[in-house]
Amino acid sequence: MMMEKGFTGKEESAVVIRTRVQKWGNSLAIRLPSAFAESISIQQGSEVELRLTNRTIIVVPRNRKPSLEDLLAKITPENRHEDIDLGTEGKELL
Repeated sequence: MMMEKGFTGKEESAVVIRTRVQKWGNSLAIRLPSAFAESISIQQGSEVELRLTNRTIIVVPRNRKPSLEDLLAKITPENRHEDIDLGTEGKELL
């Protein structure tokens, strides 16, 4: 493990691994070691953002927007609210 100074002036730890850039179709690809992927909670199909700053490439995981199915699966009897009676205000059909 290597220690590097961060932009804040604080000590930040950095793990440095060498890898090769390889051709993938018309693009170039870099493989991420599984330990790196696990540490930032990404897997195959995860969306990431690539940032290029001062000749440095930064990979940032994107939080995917949950689907309706994902949200509905989180509903349990314990976290479901009771029905709310808003009363009647006009000539609503009952």
